[in-house]
Amino acid sequence: MSDERERDTRSGAARLRGVLARTARISRWEVSRSTGTVDRKTALVLAGLLLTVGIVGISVADEGLGLEDELYVMAVDEGSQYHDVAVESDSFRVIGLEDLEIDDGGEDANADVVVTQRGQIGHVGPNGAVAYDAFRDAVEEYNERRLSQEANQTAAYPVLVDLEYRDRDLGGATADGDGTETDESGTGDDDSTTDGNGTGETTDDTGDDSVTGTEDSSDGGGTTDGTGGTSDGSLQVPDVGSGATGDASGTPGSISPPFPFQSLLLAFLFVVPMNFVIQAYGSTIMDERIKRRGELLLVSPASSREIVAGKTLPYLVGLVAIAVAITLAVGGGLLSVAAAIPIALLFLAATFVGAMLARSYKELTFVTVTISVFLTTYTFIPAVFADVTPIALISPLTLIVMDLQGETARLGEYLFSTGPFLASAGVCFLLGLGVYREEDMFAQKAIPVKVIDALASRLHGYRSVPILSMLFIPFVFTAQLLAVALLFAIPETIALPVIFVLAAAIEEFAKSIHVYAGFARSKFESSLRIAVLLGVLSGVGFFVGEKFTHVAQFVGLPELTVGVAAFGPALSSDPLLLLALFFAPLVLHVVTAVISALGASRGQNAYAVAFVIATLVHAAYNLGVIALAA
Repeated sequence: MSDERERDTRSGAARLRGVLARTARISRWEVSRSTGTVDRKTALVLAGLLLTVGIVGISVADEGLGLEDELYVMAVDEGSQYHDVAVESDSFRVIGLEDLEIDDGGEDANADVVVTQRGQIGHVGPNGAVAYDAFRDAVEEYNERRLSQEANQTAAYPVLVDLEYRDRDLGGATADGDGTETDESGTGDDDSTTDGNGTGETTDDTGDDSVTGTEDSSDGGGTTDGTGGTSDGSLQVPDVGSGATGDASGTPGSISPPFPFQSLLLAFLFVVPMNFVIQAYGSTIMDERIKRRGELLLVSPASSREIVAGKTLPYLVGLVAIAVAITLAVGGGLLSVAAAIPIALLFLAATFVGAMLARSYKELTFVTVTISVFLTTYTFIPAVFADVTPIALISPLTLIVMDLQGETARLGEYLFSTGPFLASAGVCFLLGLGVYREEDMFAQKAIPVKVIDALASRLHGYRSVPILSMLFIPFVFTAQLLAVALLFAIPETIALPVIFVLAAAIEEFAKSIHVYAGFARSKFESSLRIAVLLGVLSGVGFFVGEKFTHVAQFVGLPELTVGVAAFGPALSSDPLLLLALFFAPLVLHVVTAVISALGASRGQNAYAVAFVIATLVHAAYNLGVIALAA
């Protein structure tokens, strides 16, 4: 027995070495072929891209973009009290009054803002009004800097506000959301220190050397409302992570809602190169199909998995290297690289599927642009709210923003953010491999036809149906998360009906499309018994896979009203209700999957009708369960 095990071990190691050797050889061929096809024009474009990314990254990391440097011109004498304001502001370039030139009755001038010798301020020209507003802001900033240099800070700042973000206790909130569970009213008054008058009003021009002539920078009344969120209880923020962070301290006028502009822009630099790399990656896959170069690889000893892995590896390594370089340039950490890898994998996987489905370079361009727009939107938009709502963690780009802000992410947050991306990338590669064969690679078929072929190629008997239903869970989860992120901020009267139907349609499509593919490609017999059997298998498989997504219940997404519509209510403490809510979806998924399967067995039109019926049944069920658990 020991000799047999040793032989099996040696045989397995030999097979593994062979797989790695063939994959590495294909990767070397891909690198040599790609570098040999790079002409001077392409090299200049790539150099320009790297230069742009480098300049933007270094500029933002050091001092910002500087887009408003010397944007306006101000005419003022050196003896004016406003002269130093304009000089210290980056937005203004200063000229003397003697150099001022005004033509056409003030319609045209070589300055935007003018300060007369009497101290009067006016604006001229088409940009004058905007420049005047910018100058008012510059005056306030100048006063703030002067006050911060005062020896007596108590006199300079009679009112100070300490803003501290805390996790909300969603379980202790009252139904009407009046905030009675705490002493806070949502205005942040108990976090502020005053001189005892309790007015909370800022004072204007308290410093001896501060510039006069501007309005109050704040009324002190509404700058700290963000600490408690909405007070009417209409929207509760899910407890995915820690939510808004970054405590602040200062005058009421200096407190502003958190917005990680600099970190967000730096994080976006990780995504920009991916849009260019996938163009080259998609082109090399398309080139093998159009010029039939892939035939040589298909008849080689390498399997289709080894071929795709070998061709993908150089581009993945290149994207990882770019991510590491950007991380070092902008001062990020290991978390930034770890968050960028799942994004890169999904970009490549989606492009691979698109290149296998497209019939021409024109179609490939449309597919890659669509992929770039969708994935860039999905990664970027949620990250905008990284400091506002934890729902931003549906995008791995939020992890990069957190890393650039010096924050850390827990393992659960990392898995919640990157898990759908990694799983979706794996499924995309799996479907693409289904059509990486001669009869599909070199045939001019419509994209929907090839999609059905890709799905049908993964059907190897009845057991494949529940497996595919489970594999589609990442796409369902990602689509529903995106729907929640897009709809959680709009009025509930609009969001709820849309999310009820949309969430149901997404799940029903994932449960039935491969069943339809099996009937369309004669993988299964078109009989009533087989249709019911496949529907039951698909529903059970989807139910099992869906239970893994109950991570959404534990991290608090159902605290959102639209989150309840998409994922169901939060887990109850009642054992009987918990058991019913846990297993009732099994009946739902089986019934709706059987409805869709019966339609799929009768053809395309019958499948479309059955799909609509199943979606409506599913939406009605969701509404009933939520009403029951409320």
